[in-house]
Amino acid sequence: MRPELAFALAAFLAAPNARADLAHRKDAVVDVVQRVSPAVVYIGTVQVVERRFRSPDPFFDEFFGGGGTRRESVESLGSGVIVDPAGVIVTNDHVIRGASQIHVVLADGRQLDAEVIGADADNDLAVLKVVSKTPLPAARLGTSSDLMIGETVVAIGSPFGLKKTVTAGVVSATGRSFNAEGKVYNDFIQTDASINPGNSGGPLMNIDGEVIGINTAIFASAQGIGFAIPADKVRRIVGELTQFGKVRPAWVGIDVVALTPDLARRLGWDRTFGAVVSGIQAGSPAEGAGVQQGDIVTAVGGSQVENAEDFEVRMRGYPAKTPVALTLFRNGQSVEASFEAQQFPPRLADSLAWDRLGLRLKAGQGGMVVTAVRPGTAAARIGLEPGDIVARLNNQPLKALDEFREALIAARSAKSVLLLVIRGRSGYYITLPF
Repeated sequence: MRPELAFALAAFLAAPNARADLAHRKDAVVDVVQRVSPAVVYIGTVQVVERRFRSPDPFFDEFFGGGGTRRESVESLGSGVIVDPAGVIVTNDHVIRGASQIHVVLADGRQLDAEVIGADADNDLAVLKVVSKTPLPAARLGTSSDLMIGETVVAIGSPFGLKKTVTAGVVSATGRSFNAEGKVYNDFIQTDASINPGNSGGPLMNIDGEVIGINTAIFASAQGIGFAIPADKVRRIVGELTQFGKVRPAWVGIDVVALTPDLARRLGWDRTFGAVVSGIQAGSPAEGAGVQQGDIVTAVGGSQVENAEDFEVRMRGYPAKTPVALTLFRNGQSVEASFEAQQFPPRLADSLAWDRLGLRLKAGQGGMVVTAVRPGTAAARIGLEPGDIVARLNNQPLKALDEFREALIAARSAKSVLLLVIRGRSGYYITLPF
């Protein structure tokens, strides 16, 4: 080998100054990953399901109604982030929904059993608790109120079971609302950082290492489109779940209707987004803040309201005793209104049953007993009578008055409710408009 080639090869193979090289390559994203990844966990769940199977003998299927069912254990996975050194973990509700067993794998490899402190399907958030002999590394929950379109964000999770996967991108949009698989999703952060199945429940962070959202994989086949639940909503919901184990339904006292082109023209509004206030309930927080019938709600917490359904969904993200800030359009001007959401008054739950269902009920043996049916309502036309027992509402068992009120309040934004009605020894399901 020629001397000059030998010298060049030796120089190529020589070990570089690793420390200096790493210092030069370390940027903000690397710094975030190194600081926060110890707080990101892998979540594994086991759910027992019943599956139908068919007999190999077609005559058996024909005369005996098919094969049968067998119980199977189905495993699934997701991600989460530790937000308290005492072992409090935030993840998505859909990651742990229906699970009979939940375990968490920490960044150091330890596997711990987890218990559910609280979960809320409407906001797709859940809080878990693990027990550790030593304090755990925890991430800091930041704010989503000052996010800038185009700023750098980092996601960490376990997509498709690939633990400790890091992706980076930018904030593509905030307050994003969209329809996927027949369901409306509201008020999300959109990012081009890859969010895939298994990323669900993991953190989305800014370059300061603050958690500004909880990732959720909605468009599993999308390219460059990921979504995260904003940190401000996470803080509200997690506080409720940690303290009460559920989200207490809030009451603001605003009824809204869709903003039609005709309504917008009559109210002087030249935009296509917003929701029109159709009514204000007496004594409500909104009434006290000066919200008026005919106002157009254009934003909640600084985030644009797309339509009436968007407004209703956003209100479900505000538990009782949390501040609400609205931007309204009234008489050609923008008006700000702020108030504190209150716990839904029980008396209004009873009036919901009479005004919307046409039923008066009281607690009884086996459920809620119908005491009166309002003439001319769907309930009356179907044939409900005093003495009938409503055992379930939207598949929620009704054993006490409080359970009935909670189920009714939870359904107050729905267009219909499903009731299980018991009469004598027979039970049947009916659907009533709501």
